Amino acid sequence: MSWIMMDVETDGPAPGLYSMASFGAVVVREGLKDTFYSEILRPLEGAKCIPEAIAVSNITPEQMQSGADPAERMPAFIDWLKSVGKGKPMFISDNNGFDWQFMNWYLWKFTGGNPFGHSSTNLGSLYKGLEKTMFKNFKHLRQTTHTHNPVDDAVGNAEALLQMKEAGLQISLD
Repeated sequence: MSWIMMDVETDGPAPGLYSMASFGAVVVREGLKDTFYSEILRPLEGAKCIPEAIAVSNITPEQMQSGADPAERMPAFIDWLKSVGKGKPMFISDNNGFDWQFMNWYLWKFTGGNPFGHSSTNLGSLYKGLEKTMFKNFKHLRQTTHTHNPVDDAVGNAEALLQMKEAGLQISLD
């Protein structure tokens, strides 16, 4: 199995009602060289947009209007997963409740399935368990600056997971 660190940027809080602006992924293994980035995705027909939500990523509503077709980008992501991973991919992110809902919805909507299955893992919860306290945060373990570029953010979170493994987290990374 391959652990895939994900990050999603959107123009609002819920898939279908709002659109995914971009997403990034990295295979969690030494070197963190296998990455995927989807350009700004075209808004869903009839979806709303909160301009402030995408402004943190330096994206404008106008840029999204001319963005890539999710019907092309989501199958390309699945092809990438097949090319870089071993076995079933495992979805992990900093905020899996948010990132997962968008990726799951878009994968089902535009490809008819989700290669990650029906579950995901939360990076922050792993760290809290490793430290045995609900009052610690992993974000100091990132080396790559959190920029709201989804690949940068996924890489920074993957760096943190690799450090957690060094600290004793029992996890098998390919």
